[in-house]
This record gives sequence, C-alpha cells and structure tokens, in this order.
Amino acid sequence: MKEETKSMLKRHFSATHIAYMALFTALAYVVTFLEFPIFPAADFLKLDFANVFFMIEGFIFGPVEAVVSIGVKELLCLTKSATAGVGEVANFIMSTAYIVFPAVLYRFKKGKWWVTVSLIVACLLQIGVSLLVNRYINFPLYGKMFGFDGAGYFGQLWPFVIYFNLIKSVAVSLIVFLIYKPLSRLIKATAEKFSKKPAAEKNPK
Repeated sequence: MKEETKSMLKRHFSATHIAYMALFTALAYVVTFLEFPIFPAADFLKLDFANVFFMIEGFIFGPVEAVVSIGVKELLCLTKSATAGVGEVANFIMSTAYIVFPAVLYRFKKGKWWVTVSLIVACLLQIGVSLLVNRYINFPLYGKMFGFDGAGYFGQLWPFVIYFNLIKSVAVSLIVFLIYKPLSRLIKATAEKFSKKPAAEKNPK
C-alpha cells in the first residue's frame, strides 16, 4: 500500500507537474482580478476565465492536478475575500463540477468529438451545480451575514444564475476548445524535456 501511495504521489506531483500546477494556479489567480458583472440586476455574479487554465491543466495532466490547483487558487482568494470564505467554497465546488468530468473522460477518450461532448456535459454540470450551491450555500449564508431572506432572494434571481453560468461555461469551453491542442503540444514537449534532463545529469556520457 505504501509503494502504491508513493507511486501515485510521484505520478501526480512530480517536480514538472508541480511547476506547471503553480503556473496554472498563478495565472488563474491573476485572472480573478479581471472579473466583471454582466447582469446589472445581479451584479454579484462576476465573470472571469480562471477555469480556462484549470480545464487545460485537467486535460494535460489529469483531474487530480486540476482540483488541487483549484483549491490552492481559492485559498489565495481568501486573502481578498469579501464573503468570509463563502464565495471561495462555492467557487471550488462549481469549478470542480465543471472540470472533473472532461478531465477524467479525456484519460480514456481523446479527439475533438469527445472533447466537445465532455465540454457540453461540463457546461450542464456547472449550471446544475451552481443552482444547488446558490440555493443551499450562497444565498442562505449571505442572507444570515447581511440580514436578508436568502431563499426569497434566490427565488427572484435564480434565472440570472442559470443565464450567468450558461454564458460563463460556454465562453470558457470555447476558449479551451480553440487553444487546448497547440498549448498542450508545447507543454508536453517542455515537460518531457525537463523530465529527461535529471536522468541525463545522473548518467552523464
């Protein structure tokens, strides 16, 4: 069991993987500073493109690396949180719901057709999970924090939650679909180069 655990950790958290996880996490974190509302009636719903980096990471390295990066990014966001961590927990759940299925499926099924199908499913999952998260986490907790009827407020604004997550998930998916292949080739080539370098240094000719 110990050997299996060590093998799993080595596979998911090699020096190269950790370096790219840090890069994707940093890029996603920076993008959160560029978030913006798209519905005046629900200006707390702010669009950002952090999930682009996590989805690409999930496709290239796998769901474990992507989910860890999402968690680290949300921990970083706690330093600028205005929601006492509620928004960060909700974002972690929704981002994970969006990322995991395509990242897992891509381990077994590759090609544009399967990527397209997985991204469509990811969009539907994000929309569905966002409704649950907003209904049972965000609105009730914000209601307690700021003194309003969370359930009643959600009853008024739930269509905006659907529209927002539809727009966000589709926009992110389109960007991922367009840039994934050329970017993945570059990253894989670089990763292979760095993974071979230590071996070459250990066994000089």
